[in-house]
Amino acid sequence: MQSRGYAVLAAKADLVPYQFERRELGDQDVAFDIAFSGICHSDIHQAREEWGSALFPMVPGHEIVGKVTAVGSAVSKFQIGDTIGVGVFIDSCRECDYCKQGLQQYCAQGMTGTYNGYERDGKTIAFGGYSDNYVINQNYAVKVPTNLELSGVAPLMCAGITLYSPLKHWNAGPGKRVGIIGLGGLGHMGLKFAKALGAHTTVFSHSPQKEADAKAMGADDFVVTKDPANLKALASSFDLILNTVSADLNIELYLNLLKVDATLVVIGLPSNPYSVSAGTLLSKRRSLAGSMIGGIPELQEMIDFCGEHNILSEVEVISADYINQAYDRTVASDVKYRFVIDASTF
Repeated sequence: MQSRGYAVLAAKADLVPYQFERRELGDQDVAFDIAFSGICHSDIHQAREEWGSALFPMVPGHEIVGKVTAVGSAVSKFQIGDTIGVGVFIDSCRECDYCKQGLQQYCAQGMTGTYNGYERDGKTIAFGGYSDNYVINQNYAVKVPTNLELSGVAPLMCAGITLYSPLKHWNAGPGKRVGIIGLGGLGHMGLKFAKALGAHTTVFSHSPQKEADAKAMGADDFVVTKDPANLKALASSFDLILNTVSADLNIELYLNLLKVDATLVVIGLPSNPYSVSAGTLLSKRRSLAGSMIGGIPELQEMIDFCGEHNILSEVEVISADYINQAYDRTVASDVKYRFVIDASTF
């Protein structure tokens, strides 16, 4: 299948128009025309080879949504015309305990990323969603509710599930106090989900100017973190805190905000390791944990939840020829709150 998109041909190079071929439609595959593809900060890290050796040419993009145009002979999950989404991975071993539990993101043999790697055959380069069409095994896509605006759906495939998964795993809900560190592409989704789940939700941000947005999205409280005294006043008061930022910060300040048996979950990827005093954890049986996206069953659960509560990502829609500027603006935190590419412009 002929595809048009944008690719990085060498590390740190600009993205440029690129034509390539997708694989033929297999019995278990669905093909779809992409409507929108989100720009995740991890796309930038990989395109600029900031996370180690990368595979070029690279077509990034793992926040993908569109409409089915063809189905394989054995496909039963989707039909032509369905709106579907694809996220961070496109395959897994399907045989390990994690895959059988629907936790494909933790596949014992390693999940197959949507791009910057090879498909399961070890030969075919996996090209991502910065393109006009896609082919995927039916079991690694999800059905999108028809009431949702597709531009705001695309980032749910990564940013959305990345926050929904820990909130569900650590039982955020009525009677719980949840803190969200950062109000960016990830953090604003955490805020929306925590509120929809019924939790009292506090946003921690170093940017006072974001308070109005936070309150408009449902935040019960907004705490400016530039003054440590603002944090100390909230000692031992949270059941769950999600750290969505990648900046190096003093994690001890936030661990001290946890109640007995409460948890701080690391979601952002800082450059340096955290320094944690054992006493901070021991004193109230606190936990420091991590979380990464979700499996296919949880991805479907999340998007259905979004349909029920009309939850979308806040986005700026761009044309394909603006991708390089969008990368620079994302690095500069100059986006509210996720860039999404209109795939009709490829």
